Amino acid sequence: MVIMALTVEDLAAIDEKLSGRHIDLDPGGYFIIYLNREEGLICAKHFTNVIDERGLAVDPETGKVIPARLKVERTHITLFSGKTAKQLCVKIFEEQDPCPVTLLDHAAYLGREFVRAELALLTGVEYVQD
Repeated sequence: MVIMALTVEDLAAIDEKLSGRHIDLDPGGYFIIYLNREEGLICAKHFTNVIDERGLAVDPETGKVIPARLKVERTHITLFSGKTAKQLCVKIFEEQDPCPVTLLDHAAYLGREFVRAELALLTGVEYVQD
């Protein structure tokens, strides 16, 4: 059996392809993830939303569609932070009742992003949420 090693470029191409797939939006809300390097923290602001009949996230107060690529002035419901991806996952998925994440694929995405953020925090590279 021959096993071919993947290069960094191969892995990046797989990730890039998968990042373009369709995903259903979580009616439990969404998270904006960023680093607080001064305090050594991974931060995740949780925002609520409503999913309309078209599958778009809308602001529960205004009914307006929340754009995915533009900066939107909204107030987060909760700010979660932790020094590691695991600590942040425990705070969000185990200590919140009810859990603000209602879809398993959203939970998996957040776990991946928190690990990416943790690595960026440790290595000093820039972190940009996927």
